[in-house]
Amino acid sequence: MYFYVHSIGPRRKKMCGITGVLLKNQGDPKLLSRVSSAVQSLHRRGPDADGFKIFEDKAFGHARLAVIDPSSGAVQPFLSENQKYLLVFNGEIYNYKSLRHQLEKEEQRFKTDSDTEVLLYWLIKNGIEGVGALNGFFAFAFYNLETQETYLVRDRFGIKPLYVLDHDQALVFGSEMKSIYAYELDKSINSEALALYLKFNYQPTQLAMIKGARQVTPGSYLKVVSGEIAEEHQYYRLPNLIGRSRDSYETAISTVRKLVRKSVERRMVADVPLGTFLSGGIDSSVITAVASEFKSDLQTFSVGFQDEKLFDETHYAQLVADRYKTNHTVISLSNDDLYGELEDFLDYNCDPFADSSALAVNLLCKHTRGKLTVALSGDGADELFSGYNKHMAEFMVRSGGWKQRLLKAAAPLSSLLPQSRNSKLGNLARQLHKFQEGAGLSASDRYWHWSGWKSDGTIKSLLKTPVNLEEIRSRHQFIFSDEKDFNEVLRADFHQVLCGDMLTKVDRYSMANSLEVRVPFLDHELVDYVFSLPVSYKIRKGEKKRLLQDAFRADLPEELYHRPKHGFEVPLLKWFTGPLWEKINQEYLHPSFVEEQQLFHYPEVETLLRRIKSQQPGDAVAELWALIVFQHWYKKYYLS
Repeated sequence: MYFYVHSIGPRRKKMCGITGVLLKNQGDPKLLSRVSSAVQSLHRRGPDADGFKIFEDKAFGHARLAVIDPSSGAVQPFLSENQKYLLVFNGEIYNYKSLRHQLEKEEQRFKTDSDTEVLLYWLIKNGIEGVGALNGFFAFAFYNLETQETYLVRDRFGIKPLYVLDHDQALVFGSEMKSIYAYELDKSINSEALALYLKFNYQPTQLAMIKGARQVTPGSYLKVVSGEIAEEHQYYRLPNLIGRSRDSYETAISTVRKLVRKSVERRMVADVPLGTFLSGGIDSSVITAVASEFKSDLQTFSVGFQDEKLFDETHYAQLVADRYKTNHTVISLSNDDLYGELEDFLDYNCDPFADSSALAVNLLCKHTRGKLTVALSGDGADELFSGYNKHMAEFMVRSGGWKQRLLKAAAPLSSLLPQSRNSKLGNLARQLHKFQEGAGLSASDRYWHWSGWKSDGTIKSLLKTPVNLEEIRSRHQFIFSDEKDFNEVLRADFHQVLCGDMLTKVDRYSMANSLEVRVPFLDHELVDYVFSLPVSYKIRKGEKKRLLQDAFRADLPEELYHRPKHGFEVPLLKWFTGPLWEKINQEYLHPSFVEEQQLFHYPEVETLLRRIKSQQPGDAVAELWALIVFQHWYKKYYLS
């Protein structure tokens, strides 16, 4: 068998990225040589080293950030000693030492101290079914040279991305869409993905903006033979017996404390500098408090906003840092700092993603990377323990009572107030209005409405290609199987918001800065346990994340429990009516350009621009941001 190896030496830049092409029977062999360009496109996910291997009808590439065993012996693509198996792997296996010990008892020898080598031989020994024993976050391709089978595998919750494009010539895969584009295959816009993107400002993980492309479903693997998907198997699902545990509340508190501590300890393994993000909220403060048990000189990082005091939470972060005597860094950002990163931020978006808070995450990661290679974050706690405002709104609608009646009565007053996310009063008016709109709907319709930015009617009016949003909803798990089970809301958040928005944001912009971010609240043992508990343990009257807050109340400053929660808002409205206005009108949304695209009806675009200038912008700011992000992507990646 023809076999070609090329490996590029160490470079200064530092998580890992994978890519590859699996030709179909009539596939063009020229595609194989493009793996080199695909690897290069992933350079900001690393690497300390990168390389690729080309076979007769397949090619695999890897860009590396060395976190465990940074030696050259652990460089990928990684071949077994007998040259019969190959692995390209992005992520970390936290229980790799335990797996290695089991293999060593069966006389398996290792040449490196890496989790990559352990994963390879674990799969050789146990087959693809061995993935169920892994504790970690990962996306990998495992190739059996004898059977010619390739497995593309993604972790349980989609912490690590894995895009695939099923094309007439080949199946190609990669950690980012830019590595897919490097194979220079023809592309067209997926109107279904565009509709959902406009609805939520992100795309569900099952889709990508290019037709034929998507991500591997979290907790699943694809078996690929001769470039064709022969099997798609889901090896993990959230527990079916949700809310069925009989543990008392006191037992649940004790168990959650143990599981969080165990999860954090697993994620402290690294051969490079490691610290935590510390926002001043409960979630990151819990992670910091527990991590300080295992690392006396823990470094912590938080973002402060000089010009947006409403969203500055550094005071609370400092309380936690002082309590645990961490080496704390406050990254103080101005609006000019955020705006100065805008072009680079938009350039990195190789698949449209319009959660504007990612701008701040990007700068947090950029500054943190100056001192760390690995950071722990509190992501996942809101979805797991029920921490969003929409969760409380849903709880109030279901439970009824005077608060719901009062809010419904007050909601019409919101139409008399300026609705905007950039002031406390304006945001309250916006929230009241949205609550009123959803309160009378079914649980599924309410979730769809409260999770989105645009109404279905607006999306249909904006898009030139007709879309059936009702059918799309059903296909992408936005319809609840049990309208009475509150846990269905949390399940939906895990499938959609967590994976499509929150984890995408963390991975994309940590990797843009060559920083690995680990998420202890998404250890599957912890997730499985919390999902087995009654809803009343997580949320009740006036109290979100009840279980998590009570479990660590003694460990955190009391002030954290008596403060309003503010999500950060990038000052987009100021930019839109100021320095960006000309570029929006003359470039991104110029009438002739919009007409050339044949995607959007310009009169709807014009209406949106008028709302931005009005006294009632409401959610128009987020809607316009989604269009700007899309248009920038379209010019940079689609037209190229």
